[in-house]
Amino acid sequence: MPQPYSVVWDLDVFFPGGSSSAEFGQFLERIEQEVEQLRGSVQAVSGQSESPGIETLSELVGRMQSITLMLREADSFAGCLAAENQHDKKAVQLNGQIASIGAAFSSVLTRFDQLLRLIPDPAWSALLESDTFRSIAFPLDERRKLALEKLSPEQESLIGDLAVDGYHGWGEAYNTAVGKFSIAFEDNGETVHLSAGQAANKLHSPNRDVRTRLFAEWEKAWGESADYAADALNRLAGFRIQVYKHRGWDRILKEPLDINRMSEKTLQVMWEVIDRNKAPFVAYLQRKAKMLGLESLSWHDVDAPVGQAAKEVSFDEAAGMIVEQFRKFSPKMAEFAEMAFDNRWIEAEDRPGKRPGGFCTSFPIKGQTRIFMTYANTASNVATLAHELGHAYHQHVMNDMPALAQEYAMNVAETASTFAEMIVADAAVKQAASDEERLTLIEDKIQRSVAFFMNIHARFLFETEFYERRKKGLVGTDELNELMTDAQRRAYKDALGEYHPHFWASKLHFYITGVPFYNFPYTFGYLFSSGIYAVAQQEGSGFEDKYIALLRDTGSMTVEELARKHLGVDLTKPDFWQSAVDLAVEDVTQFLAMTE
Repeated sequence: MPQPYSVVWDLDVFFPGGSSSAEFGQFLERIEQEVEQLRGSVQAVSGQSESPGIETLSELVGRMQSITLMLREADSFAGCLAAENQHDKKAVQLNGQIASIGAAFSSVLTRFDQLLRLIPDPAWSALLESDTFRSIAFPLDERRKLALEKLSPEQESLIGDLAVDGYHGWGEAYNTAVGKFSIAFEDNGETVHLSAGQAANKLHSPNRDVRTRLFAEWEKAWGESADYAADALNRLAGFRIQVYKHRGWDRILKEPLDINRMSEKTLQVMWEVIDRNKAPFVAYLQRKAKMLGLESLSWHDVDAPVGQAAKEVSFDEAAGMIVEQFRKFSPKMAEFAEMAFDNRWIEAEDRPGKRPGGFCTSFPIKGQTRIFMTYANTASNVATLAHELGHAYHQHVMNDMPALAQEYAMNVAETASTFAEMIVADAAVKQAASDEERLTLIEDKIQRSVAFFMNIHARFLFETEFYERRKKGLVGTDELNELMTDAQRRAYKDALGEYHPHFWASKLHFYITGVPFYNFPYTFGYLFSSGIYAVAQQEGSGFEDKYIALLRDTGSMTVEELARKHLGVDLTKPDFWQSAVDLAVEDVTQFLAMTE
């Protein structure tokens, strides 16, 4: 009988000894030295009267890419340590040290980007077309264009230096507060202390009494932490607004759209199509309420399972199911997933002290990834596991590419993960042993559509309005609660009977400093992957290599160019988005017919 898969990841393969690893300390020292050496070289070139030639630029770019990979390796290691044990204070210190090194590197990159500005346009075009730079022409040109829109190198370096203890410091302060978050909850006559991650899992309980009691405690606990969260949220937004003002950027969405290589027109059309198609999802929420014997759903009912057929799925069963379904679409993807399970790339143990949520992070020097989640045998957990493996596979097929060409944006990252999730979810529905099980699995799929079309939309509406208010001054806790509730009402079309006022405090995504507006890319990824999935179903196994080609292009073009090249569609027009939403509506139609 085969040994069960480990639910605890292996980090020692990178640096033995965890947060006390001497080897990791030496690695960080080496990165610091490399950054300082690059700083000296960039300054020397900056002092020359002529713009850099192809050989000089090639040498600087090579070193820059090497440091980029080293920093990603370091950041992933420290991030994994902090996630697996929120009480590991040494890991928190390491994250701070890496942030400081990253700020120093950003300062060097700012000066490097200024060098690119000084190269005349004809010479620049010739450089990009050369064999030396052709594979990274897009990200290099992107850097040059952005440099032309920013402040002087001295000012941009100052912003980066101040961000370590200011901007990023507020993000860390929020993480510290969440690390101390705990809910005392009575379960089967015994009082247990739940971390944020464990409590979030219990909000999906099939027992409404458990959900109702826990949600009341959840809201109360976040209410007690709300002033700290409001401080962090206001300071993060204030920092961004001031930086944008000094750069002359008048649109709050400019940076998130640039980061996601996406036009405002594409974003606008996507939300318009979604908003026009919400009626079936409102009907689903009303039908679900009726099935649960309720007049209307509360916030904690939206993700609750219907019926009694939601069977538990062990970690090993989930692994087998995922590998089997990946193989039907892509043998290469299945082999990769097997390798991840065999080599302990996944941290899934359900234990106290872990941070909430799930993520996938890459170790590009080792050519490996690590997946973090808390697995509690639910269908939702299976979906999360498939989702994160999709992220991991995306990185896997790009490991041999130059560092700059590997830097894909969040929206296309979410495309790969959601695509993997769809493969497994659709297969589960088709293989259901009974109508009741099929209904449960279809409903689980619809829950994800509701999350992307309504929950994420509420986050987007909240942040958009919050930033407008923040321009006029600090936004208080009560006002944040009102903004959040109003955004949820608008996004859910008033379909719920109770909302989650403190969602803005409980959701880590609002406090991530690396990517502002950490919301709409999820919805983009969900719908974009639907379009890819439709093509994959038509072409079968022959689509495998095309899919890999699409993934490998994600760091080298805008999303509009990516869609045009690989799918032949125009993302600034509603047609593609409507066809993608239609696939989700089909699930609702089937659900409503089965529950007549």
